Amino acid sequence: MKKVFTILTIVGMLLFVTANVQAQTGEKAKTEKKVDQAKKTDDAKNLSFHQILKKRFVEGGPAFMGIVLLTLILGLAIAIERIFYLAFADTNTDKLLEEVEGALNEGGVEEAQELLRNKKGPIASIFYEGLERMSEGVDAAEKAVVSYGNVQVGNLEKNVSWLALFIALAPMFGFMGTVIGMIDAFDKIEAAGDMQPSLVAGGIKIALLTTVFGLIVAIILQIFYNYIIAKIDSIVNKMEDASISLVDMLVKYSK
Repeated sequence: MKKVFTILTIVGMLLFVTANVQAQTGEKAKTEKKVDQAKKTDDAKNLSFHQILKKRFVEGGPAFMGIVLLTLILGLAIAIERIFYLAFADTNTDKLLEEVEGALNEGGVEEAQELLRNKKGPIASIFYEGLERMSEGVDAAEKAVVSYGNVQVGNLEKNVSWLALFIALAPMFGFMGTVIGMIDAFDKIEAAGDMQPSLVAGGIKIALLTTVFGLIVAIILQIFYNYIIAKIDSIVNKMEDASISLVDMLVKYSK
């Protein structure tokens, strides 16, 4: 439930920022209409990348641009939530193993469990579950470590599939906007009965802009996705190494 609230909070913050950006862009568009064409051309040369991006976004139209923007907001919300979760899930396994080994040697399994109760992260949870089954033997403890390790891997990968979905949807919506824009342009040609570049240039421009922004969103989310996957793989490798070390430690302790 906390994760849901976290994602909703991030979405709300992103929507608030987006609304402010759109409001500022709308005011700027109204002001630019009052300036003559020559001055617009001169000013366009001095626009920053961020200003050009906002200008093109407004030119792309609210329909499909809004959908593409929504996929970016939802994707970023999930990505940010996962990044924070994985940052807190990462653990110094060498230090944790030393502490657990020291607790086992000094006070046995109960003291090691007491130590792990105050530790956070999936590796500490796996260790605790393994020690919980130590009374049934090392084999039972090893099975508990493996089983609970799979549960923790599932927790690490939670919602990542949704991020992959938004990566796929963003360019799809962009292409759909392009196709619909091209259809609208040909409808205008058919209605006019003449092929006039000025008649269809605006529609084709809007159609292509939706594709560009769809690809930009997909690229941004893909970068976050690859980082998250790499972070998950790193944590999983640490979990596996630490689990093997824990089992070896328990074998020595049982002897």
